[in-house]
Amino acid sequence: MKIKTSELACVCGVTSKFPDYDKPEIAFAGRSNVGKSSLINSLLNRKNLARTSSSPGKTVTINFYAINEEFYLVDLPGYGYAKASLEERARWGKMIERYLSKRENLVCIVLLVDIRHAPSKDDVMMYDYIINSGFKPVIVATKYDKIKRSQKDKQLKLIRDTLKAPKDQIIIPHSSLDKTGREELLGLIDQFLSQSSLTSI
Repeated sequence: MKIKTSELACVCGVTSKFPDYDKPEIAFAGRSNVGKSSLINSLLNRKNLARTSSSPGKTVTINFYAINEEFYLVDLPGYGYAKASLEERARWGKMIERYLSKRENLVCIVLLVDIRHAPSKDDVMMYDYIINSGFKPVIVATKYDKIKRSQKDKQLKLIRDTLKAPKDQIIIPHSSLDKTGREELLGLIDQFLSQSSLTSI
């Protein structure tokens, strides 16, 4: 897949009505500071289209990015930020759930986890929620450049075992610095889009 055009199309807050799009959507979920914005920028070959923040938990909107005028990448709010109040965390959680449960043109969910650590309880809950919602997620293990290459298999096994994921669960190591895993993820997204009845290519 070649990314020809990409732009921020819509930003939805907690009480916003979601846009009435008729094209397929690929959603990105993950805890705060796991690197969602960096991954999206890497995929799109843009430096600052998805804004990164030095303060975790600052992204409290759902951002829709129009890609090639054919589909949307959807950046969901980061979850699990410990310093946010329980009320704030509950509000963001309901916002994410409202999108994932109601969005008819959602064709794929990409779940991001930090390759350096075992998935958190929130990651496990999100993975289980995605599975129970009828989706087969793609897992991206971010920050691959921050571990030794010899640690890769051990860390991927830790992720798989903690999530209790099946052997055929796709887990892609990704580095936003050297773009390891970028082409593999774009190829998978292309597959999901080609299988969608919403895609008119």
